[in-house]
Amino acid sequence: MIAELPKRSAAVQALDESLNADLEQLRRDGLFRPLKVLETPQDTEVVIAGRRVISLSSNNYLGLNTHPKLIAAAVAAAQAWGAGTGAVRTIAGTESIHEELERRIALFKRTEASLTFQSGYTVNVGVLGSLLEAGDCVVSDKLNHASIIDGIRLSKADRLLYEHADLDSAECVLTEAKRKNYRRVLLVTDGVFSMDGDIAPLPGLVERAEAVGATVMVDDAHATGVLGRNGRGTTDHFDLHGRVALNIGTLSKAVGVVGGYVAASQAVRDHLIHKARPFLFSSSHPGAVVMACIAAIDVLEQEPELIERLWANTRHFKAGLRSLGFDIGNSETPITPVMCGEAVHAMALSDLLMEYGVFAQGIGFPTVPQGKARVRTIVAATHTPSQLDRALNAFEAAGKKVGLLA
Repeated sequence: MIAELPKRSAAVQALDESLNADLEQLRRDGLFRPLKVLETPQDTEVVIAGRRVISLSSNNYLGLNTHPKLIAAAVAAAQAWGAGTGAVRTIAGTESIHEELERRIALFKRTEASLTFQSGYTVNVGVLGSLLEAGDCVVSDKLNHASIIDGIRLSKADRLLYEHADLDSAECVLTEAKRKNYRRVLLVTDGVFSMDGDIAPLPGLVERAEAVGATVMVDDAHATGVLGRNGRGTTDHFDLHGRVALNIGTLSKAVGVVGGYVAASQAVRDHLIHKARPFLFSSSHPGAVVMACIAAIDVLEQEPELIERLWANTRHFKAGLRSLGFDIGNSETPITPVMCGEAVHAMALSDLLMEYGVFAQGIGFPTVPQGKARVRTIVAATHTPSQLDRALNAFEAAGKKVGLLA
């Protein structure tokens, strides 16, 4: 039985009326999208609204969320350590397994130390918000992730933007920053850009930053588990160990669990423990999360064939989309956008794909610029060739119906 809701005050009703006006505009723009609710675990195929569909919308690059080693580690840890920690890390929430996970991350990323956060979003907000102050400057790629943008906004540092992945533009901005004699200059870039799937020109960015005494921060949310030896990320991919000050990543995508981390020096770790507000004011990860993450690092080191299958599937799917005539932009990674132009076309393509048995989300403004809406796809190591071919057939049929293909 559902309890009767209390009568709402006039002020509460007025707020809802105002919000509904905003929501109506989203509907007119074709951007109002109800949540898709999965009725099965995240996998290459999922059940949504009672229908089994091929999923191309997950960040679960390697299928580790259902890997037997991760599940066994999570179950054993829950039994040994309980369901939660009951405290923030700085009071009573740091357990020996948290320290072990951070030791393993540092070894994996080849840095002196690391520190974990609740999510990839909070690590960017925490790092940028605490390391940069008035008198500092952050130099940022115009297409960096929203969490980087929000972290910059929370700091009191000056911000200078450079054109996306443009080394000449970055050099001009860094030169401008040097002239102003800031205390700290930090260049920040995604390693892999989450909407376009392109890779940052990290060697050139590092060289230009070093030339003016700036340091570099790389967000490897979509590169950890994907690029570099055993999935060590873009710093490893370009062999720039020791030249990237801050290696940011997530434990929520290819790692298959949840959380974020920064791999850096011991000085950075100690500073963040005392200054990063998301770290200071969030309860620590439960044991099941921690031990599953450690198990995931074991899998990355012991089963490199997963990454090889991911890239084989990526090549197969990209080649199929190109042969059909779709515009997939400048993607260099498993993130493959199918460019549609206007949001109405992207949403129509996404809806048709769902009808044809493929779950691939449409993305529009403000996540991407106006006129650059797309259906964003990500293949996984665990997709079968048959699943990918069925998905390509669905894209062909839906693309023709929407008018994106002849």
